[in-house]
Amino acid sequence: MRKYFSAVLMMSLISLETQGIDLSNHDFIDLSYAYNEDTIYWPTSPSKFSLKRLAHGQTEAGYFFAANTFATPEHGGTHIDASIHFHAMGRTVDQIPLEQLFLPGVLIDISDKTLHDRNYRLTREDVLLFEATHGQIATGTAVLLRTGWGKFWPDVKAYLGDDTSCDDSNLMFPSFGESAVRLLVEERKVALIGLDAASIDYGPSKDFIVHRIVSEHNVPGIENLANLDKLPATGFMLVALPVKIEGGSGGPVRAVALVPKHQ
Repeated sequence: MRKYFSAVLMMSLISLETQGIDLSNHDFIDLSYAYNEDTIYWPTSPSKFSLKRLAHGQTEAGYFFAANTFATPEHGGTHIDASIHFHAMGRTVDQIPLEQLFLPGVLIDISDKTLHDRNYRLTREDVLLFEATHGQIATGTAVLLRTGWGKFWPDVKAYLGDDTSCDDSNLMFPSFGESAVRLLVEERKVALIGLDAASIDYGPSKDFIVHRIVSEHNVPGIENLANLDKLPATGFMLVALPVKIEGGSGGPVRAVALVPKHQ
């Protein structure tokens, strides 16, 4: 599958080259939340983000100097799930090929359906309906899902559906569904999925079937994306570079969309 992703990356680079790689013709959309005391983590996470000041001020030599130390669990805030997160033979975060982190993207919007169902899951029919309007999703594409949940960040109870510490049994939020992901990963052979909610499995999930499917196929997932309401349905590039943690099951990711200004 990697050769397909490489071909898509090359086509994307050629496309940018034909445009003169003039980044002034693109809008840059920041799809990541900053890490701070409000960053949302899974309820069972043993810790959250912390930033400790090591130095901040004038030195004896007369110049300013600042430095900090930070700590965070891998899975919180805008972060990527590497395949080893749910598959023993999956790639670790440092092993994710670059062509799966710099790739063309499409956005499927189900925010109208989640208004009436907090636990709505993207269906195969939803994907086919999207394709009927925008064309078949190409191999090597990043598929982002807009649930509308970004409007709740960083309100933990509104975002997760429950704010009980150390208890994830009552979560309620929308996400991908099994039938949709099987179509995307097994038939369309997409390279990455992501969304603006806390997990690529919906809140009440107990079997985490979506995580298991994508991990088996070495397809990363990005959770807690920001500003998906600013993206078009098609025609943008996604750059999603995680902290390169050797052996990591995931980690913070700075995700950016490049959207042509003519769209």
